[in-house]
Amino acid sequence: MASTPRAARDNLPLVQLLEIINLAKNYRSPEGGLQRVLDVPEFTLKAGQQLALRGASGTGKTTFLNCIAGILHPDEGVIRLNGQDMVGVSESRRDWLRAQNIGFIFQTFNLLQGYSCMENVLLGMSFGHGTNRDTAAQLLKRVGLKDRLSYRPGQLSVGQQQRVAVARALANQPKLVLADEPTGNLDPQNAIESMQLIRDVCEENKATLLLVSHDQSVLNQFEDCRDLAQINKASREVIV
Repeated sequence: MASTPRAARDNLPLVQLLEIINLAKNYRSPEGGLQRVLDVPEFTLKAGQQLALRGASGTGKTTFLNCIAGILHPDEGVIRLNGQDMVGVSESRRDWLRAQNIGFIFQTFNLLQGYSCMENVLLGMSFGHGTNRDTAAQLLKRVGLKDRLSYRPGQLSVGQQQRVAVARALANQPKLVLADEPTGNLDPQNAIESMQLIRDVCEENKATLLLVSHDQSVLNQFEDCRDLAQINKASREVIV
């Protein structure tokens, strides 16, 4: 059974962590026009919340997460994370805010193949609050890799590589964890088990979780699950 966030269980008030207003992102179409892929009038996420967004390919889910993380810069709109502006600041400031506040679990994991599990987590830490081998080891132990600290990604199964990615995402004690189809490369049983691990580790580390997926077996584990199409009003028509 899927876990309920600790704050909700204890009936504690949830403080708003993420606020988005009139977010828009356009891409240039092959014909030369502008194609709107994001049109989000309003979106909020509270601290401690675990929310899954259902979205098929082409619905803008990766673009949405990348804008929240500051990897992409929106064409319009407001994104506030923990009260801090993520849009109207310099690129270096966005990078700093991301390193301090956000952990990202990618579908392809994005591990550095020439580095060990421990080194991948430590490198993630180096962009945030600083490296700490004890914390890195504890995280890798928590995700079931205490005997794989010196292994490189190529020496691990796909499921084990995802566990390294989860540990790395939590390494800087982020306030928000973004997960983009994190079980897309796993078989159905491993997908369910890995998703529960992600939820549990986020809860233990008091990190808010925002996940996007098209996998119904994964989405079924969330009490709070919404259609991305209801949030993103973009029609994908050429608008200019």
